[in-house]
Amino acid sequence: MTSAEKAPVVGQQVDYRSLVVVLLSPLAFALVFASWTIFAVLGIELKQGLGFGEVQFAVLLAMPMFTGALSALPLAALARLVGGRRVMIGCLLWICPLLWAIAHSSDYWEFLLAGAGLGVGAGSLAAGLVYVAALCPRRHAGLALGLYGAGMLGAGLTYFLLPLISQAYGWPMAPKLYLLPIGLVALLLWVFAEESPRQPGALGAGVGAALPGGLPSPAACRLALYYSFFYGTFVALALWLPAYLMAQYGLSLMAAALWALLFTLPGGLGQILGGALADRRDFRDLRWWVSACVMACLFLLSYPDFTMQIHGVHGDLTLDFSMPLGGFAALLATMGLAMGIGQGSLMCLIHRDHGDDMVRSGGLALALGGLFAAVLPLMFVLGNEWIGVRTAGFMFLYAALAVCMLVMLWEVGNRSRSYSLHGRD
Repeated sequence: MTSAEKAPVVGQQVDYRSLVVVLLSPLAFALVFASWTIFAVLGIELKQGLGFGEVQFAVLLAMPMFTGALSALPLAALARLVGGRRVMIGCLLWICPLLWAIAHSSDYWEFLLAGAGLGVGAGSLAAGLVYVAALCPRRHAGLALGLYGAGMLGAGLTYFLLPLISQAYGWPMAPKLYLLPIGLVALLLWVFAEESPRQPGALGAGVGAALPGGLPSPAACRLALYYSFFYGTFVALALWLPAYLMAQYGLSLMAAALWALLFTLPGGLGQILGGALADRRDFRDLRWWVSACVMACLFLLSYPDFTMQIHGVHGDLTLDFSMPLGGFAALLATMGLAMGIGQGSLMCLIHRDHGDDMVRSGGLALALGGLFAAVLPLMFVLGNEWIGVRTAGFMFLYAALAVCMLVMLWEVGNRSRSYSLHGRD
């Protein structure tokens, strides 16, 4: 019997309050994620207006992801102790003054500190994951978790609205755009959402009671590692793509943000599809196909513009290669969809196999993904500066995915050897 089968079945009867949780939680996720990625668009204007360097810009993008990764496990544990609804509402209200502070900041260090605070608020992503996992019906857990993960579409909200608001009213008005919807969603959660069950008697014992000593099982750690690649890569690219498109193709901020939607929209919809498919069968092998698809896209995206001269029999032949914008967008859309399916199906597997330890297993997946996402903007900048090739970031992602696939291969080999030994016994 698996741990998921032994776990207490919570929320099997679907009432309207559980449905409200499943619908409102992704909306809260989307608003938090939109606030989290605000520097993807706003940071470009700040870099131009205030003279940020490339490294400073990368650190500004990485700071919310870094602090969000550090707060993932503690806030997931806190959600188990005091209830996921309370933690999510608290995080939504926490980021409101930080958004206001961004609108009135004028120095790089002020933006950096505000970004760090936004990252702590983004720790509600882990709390919301525990919240949805506790209340969703078991047989539709993949769909519910996929809908929650689709809150990453909030990056599209940032891409679409912030350039318009910034052009019409100036960039200080852009962060204030989210204050009213965040307050409204917090109110709806407070009034209509059901509270998740708390660990009996653990409140007085503190957060450590919800985080028993040690890491999750090795199997849970491996699933968290696979998930962290897709999650971290998706988040980092969602932050980096507008600036990359502007530099590579000479687009305006508005045009670059709209082209970047072709990555985030398939990624969000892919999470719903991946979760729904994982509800119907064990999609453990799907990660191979998803990884192969992403690797093929990264291989093509890694090619920089180049000119090759071939000395032929009848003279020299010159071959010029430059990835067209349409081809780049098609690869992004394909990769975004594959990453979304991977995230949705993997989170369903984590819930199915380790649902009784969702605080540590799910929280670890988000923490590792956040740390990986925080490293990537710096790697993109260092690739530009050291290698002198703008596509070096995709090369790094290709190598990181190769490592994940080697771990998958090692896991399959261990499973086969274990099966053979038990078969002989």
